[in-house]
Amino acid sequence: MIELDAIGYAIVFIALASGGTLKGATGMGAPVVAIPVMAAFFDVRLAVVLMVLPNLCTNILQLWTYRARRPDALAWRFAIAGGIGAGIGTALLVSVPVRALTLTVALAVLAYIGLRLWKADFRIAEGPAVRAAPVAGLLAGVLQGAAGISAPIAVSFLNACKMERPRFIPTVSLFFATMSLVQIPALIVLGYYDAEMLVLSALALMPLVGFMPLGAWLARSISPRAFDRLVLAVLAVLALKLIIWP
Repeated sequence: MIELDAIGYAIVFIALASGGTLKGATGMGAPVVAIPVMAAFFDVRLAVVLMVLPNLCTNILQLWTYRARRPDALAWRFAIAGGIGAGIGTALLVSVPVRALTLTVALAVLAYIGLRLWKADFRIAEGPAVRAAPVAGLLAGVLQGAAGISAPIAVSFLNACKMERPRFIPTVSLFFATMSLVQIPALIVLGYYDAEMLVLSALALMPLVGFMPLGAWLARSISPRAFDRLVLAVLAVLALKLIIWP
């Protein structure tokens, strides 16, 4: 079992609780907050693997919470393509330098944010969005499989669709859950999930799930415009994270 001192445990708990709050408010963001903090105390790969099972559980929980809004055609096309992309990502991009890949994604996200701030009414119409969903999902999934990232492309695409929160959260949750369902069997086959990892994942899950209702409660008072800005802010953090902490 990984051993930390009291301060280390407190910092990791705060990071996971903050990630859970952000997840409850926006439907995303838990790994963005938690993984860099945990990586400061133990191996980066271990931190990434540890978060896969909590990601699956929290996204299934959000799908249940928003079950009144069933995923539509765009959501299913996006998620299924993401799962396929996650499965083939490593084989497809094994020769691509991860650092170059992450920097490219980060710059693309910053360019998208700049476009949205310059032209606030920019959006992808519903018809083209449904047709583009498999392509966006596949690209995001490939990035997830190859470099452990997908949110910059996935969330940029969904944000460009100008989805309101009740539709945005189940759509992005279905996408991330599908990715996790593909990743977990692969990690088991590769030997990353043993009894210790299951215990650590369960421990990480508790503050994430425990603080998600707080995020959902805070978000209920946020206007659609404020939610849109919050998503853009999370994207900016994602992009900066990819530049500073690859």
